[in-house]
Order: sequence, then structure tokens, then C-alpha cells
Amino acid sequence: MELKKILKEKFHHDQFRPGQQEIIETILAGRSALGMLPTGTGKSLCYQFPGYLIEGTVIIISPLISLMEDQVTQLQRLGEKRAVALNSLLSSWEKQWILSEIHQYKFIFMSPEMFLSVDVQKALKSAKLALIVVDEAHCISQWGIDFRPEYLKLADGIRFIGTRLVLALTATATPEVRRDIQRLLFKEQPADEYIYSVDRPNISYFVYQENKQEKLRNLVETLEGSGIIYCATRKKVEELYQMFKHQQAIAYYHGGLSGQERRMLQQQFLTNDLRILIATNAFGMGINKGNIRFVIHYDLPDSPENYLQEVGRAGRDGQPSQAILLYEEGDEHIHHFLQEQTDQSKKLFEIKQKMSDLVFEDPLIKKWEQFFPDDSSRLMDLLSQRGKTKKIQLKKMLDYISTSECRREFLIAYFGEMLPEKNQNCCDNDGALLKVTAEERSLAEEQLSWVKIVQKIFKNDEKD
Repeated sequence: MELKKILKEKFHHDQFRPGQQEIIETILAGRSALGMLPTGTGKSLCYQFPGYLIEGTVIIISPLISLMEDQVTQLQRLGEKRAVALNSLLSSWEKQWILSEIHQYKFIFMSPEMFLSVDVQKALKSAKLALIVVDEAHCISQWGIDFRPEYLKLADGIRFIGTRLVLALTATATPEVRRDIQRLLFKEQPADEYIYSVDRPNISYFVYQENKQEKLRNLVETLEGSGIIYCATRKKVEELYQMFKHQQAIAYYHGGLSGQERRMLQQQFLTNDLRILIATNAFGMGINKGNIRFVIHYDLPDSPENYLQEVGRAGRDGQPSQAILLYEEGDEHIHHFLQEQTDQSKKLFEIKQKMSDLVFEDPLIKKWEQFFPDDSSRLMDLLSQRGKTKKIQLKKMLDYISTSECRREFLIAYFGEMLPEKNQNCCDNDGALLKVTAEERSLAEEQLSWVKIVQKIFKNDEKD
């Protein structure tokens, strides 16, 4: 079997990216795998490729509807008509039709909640499945950035269906998270691991601790190419949009927009009709745009994992790109507020346990109780550990801002790695310079030449 020939004919690529071929060969050999590949390096090929060579349907469990729809769209662009997203956007009749005609589909995307529902489990048990893929597998670990209790039940659902071939994929997982994935998902037989560095050498890192609004204006005016500006809230996204809407080909994107509006904006961004999108983290996962030159974080991310996920959307074409974080003292307060809400939920649950007749509606506890109906101690442990994890992750982001050492080294050390060699344009602490417009560069060089002239005058005066 000539894998590279199939790669060229089916997917129009000349070479596999690091990790892809090894994972594909493992799946084709009938062994389960855990793959950690950096954001933007083609994780989807790891299941699409073997999916065409193994008889049966590939089930992809994904956490976000937008991510499912992006993946279906990308498959359709490749000419694949047998891909569908089984999610809450479909009517009851449409869901039943898909389940009754599973054999007609090659790729079915669904959330963990959908996968675990009774009707879906029954349909999958009687279907011929080639492979089950758990995308964003870090969600299974309480140490992961987006821990979701639904993921803890996936192993039970997979066991009920009887499918043994499983592929878990993630872009950012610490050694502790990877151990959790092996323990919680691959309970009976450990999966082969293929772990590649989270580092993206073509991305340079910058942090600015100054007036964020003024700095952002300067960056938008002077940076080259297209980019994403991330904010923590919908309100801030719309506020920044008002600042730039008359000056730039710019739009905003958040979860409050309709599905049709979000799809239209994604398409405009992909086709370069829009230069910049101001967005919450609802945007970007799965976006297949290679020439994003910069990602700016106007607000502080809550963890190194989230930060690397989001900046990893830059430079997927391998060309030099920039990750820029703007910070003002107190930016972390929004995350402290969210952590306090979790702590409050935990306290309310403790009170409820002591007063069995107490009735209260707390959305976080209500959701988690569905997955631990008879194990309140397990739920309490998870809530406590989750709170500690979030505090540690936020502290690491604050340390990243204040470090005077190499920022790239700092980030990959968080994931248990060492930097093999220094990048030429690594980060601001190592002398990296922003790539700006020719006009801005000329001005900077002119200013630098005047500085050198003044320095020379002072040196001559000192000699005299």
C-alpha cells in the first residue's frame, strides 16, 4: 500500500507532516493511538486517511458544534459527500434518519452527550464502525483546559458499542493530562502514544504591558497581513469593533451570533474579504486558514494551554507569524471572578449535602450531578481539584507575562519539554522584532539611526 500516493491523489499533499504517518500506520495495523500534534499541523488527516482504507463508518466525538461543522465543510471541499454532523441543530426527524442510515455515511461528527444518548448508542452498537475518534481529548482530564464531565463516560459508551479501535487526538496536553487520557479512555489496553512538541518555531512571542487600547491601535495600523484579536467577553469584542469598523476590513465574532452569521464571517475571513476578526474563543477551532499572520490577545488567557491553542491559529502555512499578548494590571480579575463562582457552587453543594431538604438551582452543580448522581464525594473531589488546577494555570500565565527569560522556553517547559535550539526571531525577551509595514519599518529605522547619531555625539563628548 503506497501511503504517499494516496496522500497525493486523495488529499493533494506531497508529504506527511510530523506524526501523521506514524499514527495512520498504527490505526491501519489495528491498534489504538493517542496523538498529540501542535495546533495547525493536520490532526484531522490522522483519521480521515485511515477512514477511507478501513471498511465502516468513522465516528468523531467533538466538543463544539462549530468545530464539527468546520470539519464537515472541509471534507465536502475534498469531494466527500458522506460526512454529516449529528447535533442539536438538526430536527428530531433528521437525527432519526441519520441513525437509520448510518451505513450511508463515512464520517459522522457528534458531541459526547449525543454519543452517550440511548438512541445513538443502540444505533452504533448495531452498525459497522471503522474507528472511533475522540477529538480534543484533553477534555477528559480534570487537569485539561476544557474539562467536561461528559468525557469521563466515553469509555463506557465505547465498551457498550464494542468498538476496540480508538484514536484520541489533542494539541495541548501536559504529561499529567496524557496519563489521565490513557487511564480514563483506554482502560483495558493502553494506546500507542505519538507525542510531538507543542512548539511552533515560526511563531514569535511578544508581551506589551502598557495602555492596551493605544497599543492595539498602533498594532492594527502597522502589522502586515490578516489576524485575529481575542477578547474575554462579547461586550469587549463589540466595543473594540466600534473602534476600528471605519478604518479596516474588520468584523466581530462571538457565540451570540446566529449560525448563519458565523458561517458567513468564517467564509469572508477565509477568502480574505475580511482582514481582521475580533472574537471570543468561540472562533478559530478547526479554522483552515493558513495565512493568519498575527494573533493578538487583548485580554489575558486563563491558561498556557488555551493560549497555545489560540496563537496556534497563526502561521499554519509555515511562514513567520506573531503571537502578541497585551496586559494591564488587574486583567486577571475576570478569571478570579469566574473561579469564585466555582468556589461558591462548591460551597452551596456542601450545604445541600448537609441539608437534604434544601432546593436550589446552580447550573454548574446541576450539570455535574447528572454524571455523578450517586457519588457526591467524587463530585466534590473533582470540583476541588478543578479549582486548584485553574488557579495554577492562571498563575502560570501571569508568570509568562513577567518572565525576563525566553518566552518560548517558558511555554514548552510547562508541557515538560526542552527547547533544542534557539529561534532566530524567538520572542521579545530574546530581541525579536515585530514584522510591520514597510512604512513603519522605515520610520523605525530612521529613528534608530538618529539614536545612534546621538549616542556617538555623547561618546565623543566623553572622550573630549
